Amino acid sequence: MDYANLYRNKKVIITGGLGFIGSNLARRLAGLGADITLVDSLIPSYGGNLYNIKDIESKVTVNIADVRDAFSMNYLIRGKDYLFNLAGTLSHIDSMEDPYTDLEINCRSQLSILEACRNNNSDIKIVFAGTRGQYGKVDYLPVNEKHLMHPSDINGINNIAGEMYHMLYNDIYSIRAVSLRLTNTYGPRHQMRHPRQGFLNWFIRLAIDDQTIEIYGDGKQLRDFNYADDVVEAILLAGANDKANGEVFNLGSGNPISVVDTAEKIIQLTGKGRYKFVLFPDDKKKIEVGDYYADYSKIKVLLGWEPKVNMKEGLMKTIDFYIKNKKYYWA
Repeated sequence: MDYANLYRNKKVIITGGLGFIGSNLARRLAGLGADITLVDSLIPSYGGNLYNIKDIESKVTVNIADVRDAFSMNYLIRGKDYLFNLAGTLSHIDSMEDPYTDLEINCRSQLSILEACRNNNSDIKIVFAGTRGQYGKVDYLPVNEKHLMHPSDINGINNIAGEMYHMLYNDIYSIRAVSLRLTNTYGPRHQMRHPRQGFLNWFIRLAIDDQTIEIYGDGKQLRDFNYADDVVEAILLAGANDKANGEVFNLGSGNPISVVDTAEKIIQLTGKGRYKFVLFPDDKKKIEVGDYYADYSKIKVLLGWEPKVNMKEGLMKTIDFYIKNKKYYWA
C-alpha cells in the first residue's frame, strides 16, 4: 500500500514519542509532512531522550506528560487523526519487582487513553504496540496469532490487557484500533543505560566498550529481531489501512538466530569485545521463555509488510550510530 501522501498534514500523536520506536516513527512521519505531537514523560530509565529528535525539533511539538495523567490525555487527544500508542514499560524484570507501576502504565493508562478517545475524539485511528512477551513460553514454533497466550511475567499479562482493551473499543465503540505484537526491535535511538529493555542493545554497548558480554545458560535460545525502520513501516501500514482495524499482527524476521550467534555477530562487526557463559540468575531463569520466533504471514498477506533490513546491515547501521553518538546515550 502506498501511503506517501496519506499522512501529509494529518494530525498525529505519538505516546512514548521521545523513546526508541516513537522517535524513529516521528522522523519518518516528519518526512511525510505530518503534523506531529510527541508525548513523553522523560522518566530517565524508560528511554525517552531529547537527542532522539535532533534535526527534526522544528517539525514536531513536544509535550512532556505522563500517560497516567488522564486530564492531559483528554486534552491532547482532541483533533488528532492518528494515535500511535507506544508508551509503556518494557522490562520483564522490572514488572516483577514493581508490579504496580507496570500495571498503571501498561494496563490502567491504556484504558484511560481509550476513554479519552471515546469521550473526546472517537474518529481517531489507533495503532497499539503489543509484544511477543504476551505469548510467554511457546507451545510451537513459529508462533502465529492463534497461539495461546500464557505469559511468564507481569509485563506480559498487562500488555495482553492493554491490547484487549483496544480490541474491545474497536468492536464496541467503533474506535478504529490495531495491535502489532512486536518482537525484539533494535536500531538507533534505543536507550543504552541498562539491559532491562532487551539484551541486544546492551551487547552492542559492551562490545563498543571492549567489555565482556555475559551470556546466560548455553546461549542457544533462538530469537528473531526486527530493525527499527521495518517496525516503523509496519506501524504506518497498519495506521493507513482500515483492513487492519480490529486485528492483531505478529512482526518477525523469518530468520531466527541464537543469543550466542547474535553476540558473535556484534563482536565481529565492532572488532571488539568478547563473551563468556554464566549461570542464569534465579530471577531471570524463572521468567525465561526459551526459544521464540514468529510467523508474520498474516501481516504480509493482509497489509503487504515484510522486513527489508537484514541483520548484518541493521547491526552495522546501529553500531555506527552509537559509535558516533555515544556521549548522548551512555551517560
